[in-house]
Amino acid sequence: MSEKPILQKEHNVNGIVCRDAEDRLKKAAGTILIVEDSRTQAEYLRAILEEEGYRTVIAKSGSEALKQIAVDRPMMVLTDIVMPEMDGYELCCRIKQDKNSSDIPVILVTRLFNPEDVIKGLASGADDFIIKPFKPAYIHSRISTILSHLEKPDPDELRSGFEVTVANTTHVISASRFRIFNLLLSTYEAAVNNNRELQEAHERLYLSNEQLQQAVADIRKSNQALEQENTERRQVEKALAEANKKLNLLSGITRHDINNQLLILNGFVELLHGEIPDPSLEHYFSRITKASSQITAMIRFTKDYENIGIRAPAWQDLQTLVNSAEKGVIPGLLTIKNDLPAGAEVFADPLIVKIFFNLIDNALRHGGKITTIRFSYQARNGDQIIVCEDDGDGVITEEKEKIFEREFGKNTGFGLAISREILDITGITIIENGEPGKGARFEIVVPPGKFRATG
Repeated sequence: MSEKPILQKEHNVNGIVCRDAEDRLKKAAGTILIVEDSRTQAEYLRAILEEEGYRTVIAKSGSEALKQIAVDRPMMVLTDIVMPEMDGYELCCRIKQDKNSSDIPVILVTRLFNPEDVIKGLASGADDFIIKPFKPAYIHSRISTILSHLEKPDPDELRSGFEVTVANTTHVISASRFRIFNLLLSTYEAAVNNNRELQEAHERLYLSNEQLQQAVADIRKSNQALEQENTERRQVEKALAEANKKLNLLSGITRHDINNQLLILNGFVELLHGEIPDPSLEHYFSRITKASSQITAMIRFTKDYENIGIRAPAWQDLQTLVNSAEKGVIPGLLTIKNDLPAGAEVFADPLIVKIFFNLIDNALRHGGKITTIRFSYQARNGDQIIVCEDDGDGVITEEKEKIFEREFGKNTGFGLAISREILDITGITIIENGEPGKGARFEIVVPPGKFRATG
């Protein structure tokens, strides 16, 4: 039976036509020695070459590479130029000057690339260059080219060298015209590839610049629209502020007039009560007096309520809030403990100070046997908790939520309902969760971003 011929499958890599069958024979011929002091670069080259089917050996220095060549002759050497003790040029010279290794192809791997590099490579006897950063296809192309030249004898082997001066340095070139041509062709190919990549990068940069200019134009339009919107909003805010100012002035005048009429009403009721001392009419006089008091409380409530949200929220020091609220308490009535941390602040409406006063006032009004009120702080589930607790009668379970309703309770002034609305301006909440009979416990829950410690 006749032997089947080897199929010659061809592919093109950077303009170099490679036959897979021949490649397999060449890869099986020996190993490629990688000389690189950087372990990372060495392993990267090894991965690229072994992916193509080559066998590789790594040497960390020029001296180690020479020992490896003496023990196990490679079919090719890839060496970095910049290495300590012995650079790639010197290693190449020593390989080429030894008759036992002079025919081993040497490829210089370099990041630097200028005319002097090419001349020094020719002077050292290098067969090719690989420029960093490199791509796997480019490395395969250079190796395939060198391997294909091994099967072809040099038609013009030059024995005597000639001198070339570059950058005030003279180099002796002993390479043949064929090798010089191949090396120059390799450098030209590298330059073309670099120029192509540079052109592609320039095109991408140009496209990115166009996109950036468009984005800048869009942002400029958005800024103009936003500025127009801000201008309109400022005008609306100014108009609202003026309207609110007028409303507050009107409500203040109205409250003042109503209070004056109530004083007159209360005065005539007292006179009438003195003129008609009839016990059967006493409950009528009592109801008139009570209604007048309720009207006064309602007027006071509207005065407190209209101030909510008038001024912008700001950072408020907790210890200062309690100390300010404590000043309104008659000395000796009860003990107030301020255990809040120094420098702790909350972001809230300025009226928050009245909330602390209201908590103390409510404890005095409804706490019964109360003797002590304590303000403290704790962190829980990402929230910061301000606690106000006392040792009074507490709040029965059925009324824990009702106490925050405006209609609930005897006092219709600045109460817990308004306190909850003031806190809600910046997302703060308040609840009562004390144990009935053992004292009230109010928790002011401050969400993230509305609490800070400056001390």
